[in-house]
Amino acid sequence: MPPDEQEGRYSNHFKVGFNSFEFILDFGQAYEGVSVELHHTRLITTPAYTKALAQLLRDSVAAYEQSYGSIPDIAARDSSDA
Repeated sequence: MPPDEQEGRYSNHFKVGFNSFEFILDFGQAYEGVSVELHHTRLITTPAYTKALAQLLRDSVAAYEQSYGSIPDIAARDSSDA
């Protein structure tokens, strides 16, 4: 797909599920004061590709921090707060 036809979506909420055959990665948006997360994208992939994605993310975060400094940790949103 040409870059000008690709859609970008902001995400600050993530869920991961898996079974013996696949990983399910859900992306969405969560807002303080709103009890329901808005899910907009689901990726389903094999364990091997999930592991490759995890490594790519680790490498990219390390490169980012090398260039721009440490990324602060954020507290995970507790679903009981919703």
